[in-house]
Amino acid sequence: MKVRVACCTLIYRKILRLSNSVLENETSVGQMINFLSNDVNRLDYFVIAIHYLWIGPLQVFVIAYLTFREIGLGAITGMIAFLLCIPLQIFLGRKVSRLTSVSAKKTDNRLRLMNQIINGVEVIKMYVWEVPYSLLVEKARRKEVDVIKKYSIVEQIGLTLDMYFPRVGLFIAILTYVLTGNNVDAEKVFMTTAFYTILRDSMTTGFAISVHQLAEALVSIRRLEKFMTYPEISVPQKVQNQVATQSVPIYLKNVTARWDNSRDNDTLQNIHLTVEAGSFIAVIGQIGSGKSSLLQVILRELSLTEGVLETNGKISFADQRPWIFASSIRQNILFGQSMNEARYNEVIRVCQLTRDIDLFTHKDRTMAGERGINLSGGQRARINLARALYTDADIYLLDDPLSAVDTHVGSRIVDECIHGFLKGKTIILVTHQIQYLKAADQIIVMNNGSIQAKGSFEELQSMNLDSMKVFEEIEDKEEFGEAETKIEKKRTMGETKKEDAVAEQEPVEVAETRSKGKMSSNVFFSYWKASRNIFLVLLMTIMFISSQSIASGSDYLVAFWVNTEMASWVRSDNGTMGFQWSGPLSRNEIIYIYSGLTMGIACIYVAQTFTYYAVCMRASKNLHAQMFRSIVRAVMYFYNTNPAGRILNRFSKDIGIIDKKMPFTMFDVIIMFLNFMGTIVILGTVSVWLLIPTCVIIVLFYYMRVVYISTSRAVKRMEGTTRSPVFDHVGATLQGLTTIRAFKAEKIVTTEFDNHQDLHTSTWFIFISLSRAFGLYIEAFCLIYIAVITIMFFVFEDLAIAGDIGLVITQVSAVVGILQWGIRQTGELENQMTSVERVLEYSKLEEEPFLDSIPEKKPPEEWPTKGLVEFRGVRLKYGPKSTCVLNGINFVIKPKEKVGVVGRTGAGKTSLISALFRLAYIEGEIIIDGIPTNEIALHDFRSKISIIPQEPVLFGGSLRRNLDPFDEYSDNVLWEALGEVEIRETISEMAAGLNSKVSEEGSNFSVGQRQLLCLVRALIRNNKIMVLDEATANVDPQTDSLIQQTVRKKFVDCTVITIAHRLNTIMDSDKILVMDQGCLVEYDHPYVLLQKKGYFYNMVQQTGAAMANSLSEVAKNCFYKNNEAVS
Repeated sequence: MKVRVACCTLIYRKILRLSNSVLENETSVGQMINFLSNDVNRLDYFVIAIHYLWIGPLQVFVIAYLTFREIGLGAITGMIAFLLCIPLQIFLGRKVSRLTSVSAKKTDNRLRLMNQIINGVEVIKMYVWEVPYSLLVEKARRKEVDVIKKYSIVEQIGLTLDMYFPRVGLFIAILTYVLTGNNVDAEKVFMTTAFYTILRDSMTTGFAISVHQLAEALVSIRRLEKFMTYPEISVPQKVQNQVATQSVPIYLKNVTARWDNSRDNDTLQNIHLTVEAGSFIAVIGQIGSGKSSLLQVILRELSLTEGVLETNGKISFADQRPWIFASSIRQNILFGQSMNEARYNEVIRVCQLTRDIDLFTHKDRTMAGERGINLSGGQRARINLARALYTDADIYLLDDPLSAVDTHVGSRIVDECIHGFLKGKTIILVTHQIQYLKAADQIIVMNNGSIQAKGSFEELQSMNLDSMKVFEEIEDKEEFGEAETKIEKKRTMGETKKEDAVAEQEPVEVAETRSKGKMSSNVFFSYWKASRNIFLVLLMTIMFISSQSIASGSDYLVAFWVNTEMASWVRSDNGTMGFQWSGPLSRNEIIYIYSGLTMGIACIYVAQTFTYYAVCMRASKNLHAQMFRSIVRAVMYFYNTNPAGRILNRFSKDIGIIDKKMPFTMFDVIIMFLNFMGTIVILGTVSVWLLIPTCVIIVLFYYMRVVYISTSRAVKRMEGTTRSPVFDHVGATLQGLTTIRAFKAEKIVTTEFDNHQDLHTSTWFIFISLSRAFGLYIEAFCLIYIAVITIMFFVFEDLAIAGDIGLVITQVSAVVGILQWGIRQTGELENQMTSVERVLEYSKLEEEPFLDSIPEKKPPEEWPTKGLVEFRGVRLKYGPKSTCVLNGINFVIKPKEKVGVVGRTGAGKTSLISALFRLAYIEGEIIIDGIPTNEIALHDFRSKISIIPQEPVLFGGSLRRNLDPFDEYSDNVLWEALGEVEIRETISEMAAGLNSKVSEEGSNFSVGQRQLLCLVRALIRNNKIMVLDEATANVDPQTDSLIQQTVRKKFVDCTVITIAHRLNTIMDSDKILVMDQGCLVEYDHPYVLLQKKGYFYNMVQQTGAAMANSLSEVAKNCFYKNNEAVS
């Protein structure tokens, strides 16, 4: 256990030091989970079994000497069988080692894929990609099972040797003894049998297990060794800075850097930058130009290949992708720091979180959920920013923190955070929102990994560069004329009372369920049923019964032989003893029968183990398939309330137990039970009196087992639920690793990991202690049982037949081992069956409505032809018992209309998309081209709606699979679509083109590039309805313009619904839909809404006078242009 804890501790601390190139190319969350679940557990089991490696061979030599004194040559020939077992077990151990290594890699691949699917399940559902990704998992699982089958075959051979070699060794020893001219007698035969029983436990069983565990442990050690030698992030040497740069917060000279040394091109090239103390630096540039990489260099996340980097002062960082971990909002902001109430409240205020927190029932103690699932995108962004601001640092690196918030909220944040709260601090802001540039002391323009230009706003404006056209547009529109004016503090958008429901309310994470009480027999039945082959199960049952019958018959035959031999000694008239065979069978006939039974046992053992493992492999494969099918079809509420680590726990640890550990344990239990029943039959055959103490010990052990099982089962279930937080924490750490290292918070997260680990270890220690204590009690009662049986032979003289005495004593001695090991294994089996129980629990999740329509309800192939969308009294809630977050929404979007959806963060905009795609619980009707969507299968209507999601999601694998997982389109179509969004050149520069590797979560592409690739997905599908969910939030103005132009050009005949924070992207829409507190408050043409001077009017005014005038002019021109077109 200490070895496992030490390894887990080392693994986690290594994770915190891993370089980004390793994180991108070598590791994944799935692999880390596999390390912490399966690999370290192999070390646990090996430490338990290690002593048999020296005990087994030692006992062979000791017992060989003792038996040689009794039966001479027979001892040597018998021991040869055991000695042959050693090289065979070593050979099998090497096979197990190789197969375990291959199996671990296959499991890593499956878990990596599962992790991506779980984290991107919403996108998969909206894109109707369940089938192709299910096929990928099925393929990965099939490859894994193929290796596990080979592993099982080796295990089968090992088990067959385990059961057969003691018998064949005894057979050879007795046969040699007889054929060398000796008569069998009870003393020699049953003493040899007793010795061989000892060897069976220590050599063929214990030694075999230890060899296999050693082989598996070596695989885990090599895997962990490889992981521990992965490159780590470079730690700056503490050297005295040059005098000239001591007062400079950030100094870069001739810096060149790259993410991956295997790539030819540098990420950043020849960067020269000096940042003065207290300055405000803005970094802009097109997507993929190196803006975020510049911050990563300063954070030392991106390694330098040449150049000099110096930083002076404490750094705080807000990542482009908000990192929210599964804790309260307060803990996400404090991030392990002590509470300074005044600073905390000020940070909440300047980050515009006061109203959001007030509307939560539990205020800032509301649980954010994994990845902030209980929060809207804007709330996640502002909490992420608040964490950076709460840290009292000298340098603040802000990577596009305002992309997910509304324009007026963003303006307030810039005014109150950057110009107010952080005044006098050194700030580097990466942004795509050009309205904040003029206030910067220096603007850096990035292009292709280099600084194309830098200077003040006025200096850059005078430069004759193509990329500077954006500044001309800003000046022409006089956007900054009022940009620095004081934003109105008074909210005039009809703010509702605090008692109103929060529109974007999400379900709170629920605790993991843990079954209680006795393991249901239905779990065992469901396991065997999962094999889906009743003939194979019946054949397996027959094989088990037949093998035990033959084995017991063989034992009884030996006793019969001994009794016959001893009865053949008769006393003659002169008093001498003479031998005269008197049995019903001749000696040769007995030898032939004994030989036939011994050979028959070998055949039946082979057939038995092969049929058994065939059933187990089928059951394991089908249980995984059932659980995965249920997971994929589960409602989004399940994912919103269950962390990814908890779900992955079922697919890693639980499936791992069902694949390998449980079949071995169950085989033990079945064999032990049959051996025990065979012993009972033999005892009853010798004398029914022997059954009295046997029944007493059975009853006693039964009640001991009941107490043990009920306790160990509860502890094991507790161990399973305390394991999930460990995995969740590792997953969250990997997602927020850059933030953790930027805040120097390694000690904080390490302490939290150790707390989770300690809690899990305590339950594991209780479980181990419970098992060992139970074994001790069993051994004590077994000794008493043997003593009672032995005394009975002295009390009842009619039982004193030598062969019977020897048979009973050896059988009882064997049953002691059976009871000791078997009862413990029954407990272990029930504990391992909790994994089956947990898998079955996830196989019966609440599923979404039918995915595929029946023929009579299937819509026409060309549906929808118009793109008419109508909401009738739509109400939405995220959980079956949650409050509604959309309240009676009614509106109609006419064919080909372009509708913009706006509203404050948390107003319910994204919930409209959830309703449209039926991702939550909805009431009312949503009608598309006259057909209610609740009457159509999910796949049939989701596939007809294209979407660019709020968070662009890419999956590990090829680029082509990310764009077209169904392989419906040719390469030419894909290249043409890539050209439409001007990313074709970037992709063509990759060596493999469309087959280029996409890292997990698309980490080898910038956020903007991922957004463009999502647009490519929509282009090739060419549906009549298109949804853009804040699709331009993370891109620069030029790319924003490109996306808008592409949408207007390619989707001119389509209905387009756009959710946006940048009002300029939707001012030319046909309609604007304004949401507030889950209600539709305004819906009309933007120009009409401006005339009404309501919600939308106030939103426009809050952008500043110049921008408001510009936006109003755009709306007016579009309004009159549309009217002229109609007339």
